[in-house]
Amino acid sequence: MNTSGVLVVGSANMDMVVVCEEFPKPGETILGRQFGMFAGGKGANQAVCSAKLGGDTFFVGKMGNDIFREKLSQNMKSDGVRLDYLLIDNAEPTGIALITVNGYGQNEIVVVSGSNMKLTPEDINSHEKAFLEAGVVITQLEIPLKTVMETARISKKHGAVFILNPAPATRLPDELLRLTDYITPNEIELEMLSGIPVSDAGSATTAAKRLIDKGVKNVVVTLGSKGALLVNRDRSEIFTAREVDVVDSTAAGDAFNGALAFAISEGKTIDEAIRFANIVASYSVTKLGAQTSMPTMDEIKAVKML
Repeated sequence: MNTSGVLVVGSANMDMVVVCEEFPKPGETILGRQFGMFAGGKGANQAVCSAKLGGDTFFVGKMGNDIFREKLSQNMKSDGVRLDYLLIDNAEPTGIALITVNGYGQNEIVVVSGSNMKLTPEDINSHEKAFLEAGVVITQLEIPLKTVMETARISKKHGAVFILNPAPATRLPDELLRLTDYITPNEIELEMLSGIPVSDAGSATTAAKRLIDKGVKNVVVTLGSKGALLVNRDRSEIFTAREVDVVDSTAAGDAFNGALAFAISEGKTIDEAIRFANIVASYSVTKLGAQTSMPTMDEIKAVKML
């Protein structure tokens, strides 16, 4: 039985992306210059990232019985994600995200969760077999918190490495933190989780140590163009990122998390995994869209990032 695969438990959305020069002010109508529909959702994005890099990747999530599910499923399968454990909700629509990207590559996102918030602890228990095939389990917070808790518990029951990407940000129970091997907040999420203002590497380290004190084994803070910060009981270290021309930063965090999970599942050290995740995230921001911006290993090598 394979126990080195990546299991992603999380959300799937259809992303509707508008590109414009500046974000509209309240009450203002502006003209956009580009529109596209892209398969997205943090869970699905991270699963596609891992699968495109070559990981044996399973996805557990819930979609609506609608045309968006058909499109999302087709895209994920074509990228190599295994959907053996996909659930369908006949009452709720598939999740959607409305994304505006400005001329500087910054984004504003509104998510309507739909079927993602109907993924229950009972659903996770009924698909416990998926955990037997995973060396690494990763989840996010676009599904109910009680479902995230159950995912963590079953991961630990079967000896898998559990990664929590705490996005979108919310306060988390200490029990969940104690079950977490790697938590991957950005600076805003770290501030909310720790209660400590984060403005630089020093304050980020202080905030991360508060999570370590609550039982998290490793905190990996994503710092955007500055790279990532690793904090655990032994040390704190910044891993710098490469400078690239930013086109769309929408999927940067998901690229980092999917690549981190993949690298750990491949037996890489945490230092190696973070360096690799930085490379994948840097590549992703040079492309438009979420899953469409996730690279294969050959694409990374082709632009000489590896």
